[in-house]
Amino acid sequence: MTTSSERRSPQVIVISGLSGSGKSVALRALEDSGWFCIDNLPTTSMPGVVATLRTSGLARIALSIDVRNRATLAALPSVIENLRAEGLEVRRLFLDATDQELMRRFAETRRPHPFATEGMDLDACIRAERLLLEPFSMEARTIDTSDLRPNALRAEIKAFASADPSQLTLFLCSFGFKHGVPPDADFVFDVRFLPNPYYDPLLRPLTGQDPGVAEFLSAQPMTGKILDDVERLVSDWLPAFIEDHRSVLTVAIGCTGGQHRSVYLVERLAERLKPHHPVRIIHRGLHG
Repeated sequence: MTTSSERRSPQVIVISGLSGSGKSVALRALEDSGWFCIDNLPTTSMPGVVATLRTSGLARIALSIDVRNRATLAALPSVIENLRAEGLEVRRLFLDATDQELMRRFAETRRPHPFATEGMDLDACIRAERLLLEPFSMEARTIDTSDLRPNALRAEIKAFASADPSQLTLFLCSFGFKHGVPPDADFVFDVRFLPNPYYDPLLRPLTGQDPGVAEFLSAQPMTGKILDDVERLVSDWLPAFIEDHRSVLTVAIGCTGGQHRSVYLVERLAERLKPHHPVRIIHRGLHG
């Protein structure tokens, strides 16, 4: 019997983004998930490489494209269009970070920026690269890695890779406001008004995935109300996003630290929505 995964077209993920934004971490995460990965591939080489890999029986291919081969970058949209015309499922992933965070990472690793050979200082290099890559972020799933630890980024990459590109996938994300709001969120809900388990010494070291915290929060009348409201809003508006041919909708729920309340609500919301929609869970505050 042929499974749904066997019937699917070969898949290609094209990763681009700012130097220092985490493309190497993303590639390793995909490789760990069974994808065949190639870094620093010239755009014009993509059709031939993909054809060769498909002939070898590989159905999940990840290619990293960046400014180290910037002479061929302009061809990327047409190359992707041609691959899709051949029946491949091609998704684009763009990694970003703030200029300040990129500068900190370069200073920490002491690696030169790809534009450094042109006599620019690091700040100018980052600005020039951002301007060059801006058009390539438009149709891509963008992840801002500024406040993401490597483990959290790997979790987001794996969730993205496992999603079915032929239909809209809900990404339900818990986070802590003290670490910043996820910039890729379509909807953001603030649940800091709920009683905080953090102030109970027995619950403080636990998370929203633990029974003790779940029991505490489920006993609060406002918890059920906000859960009902978020579920209704997301369900009501999903058809509009599907009609707009969106493949991803990110719903972010935040509390103070991203450990208790937001985690619990994301888990409960996922239970309610999974029977009706593809759902992926991301807990940004739980990845050390």
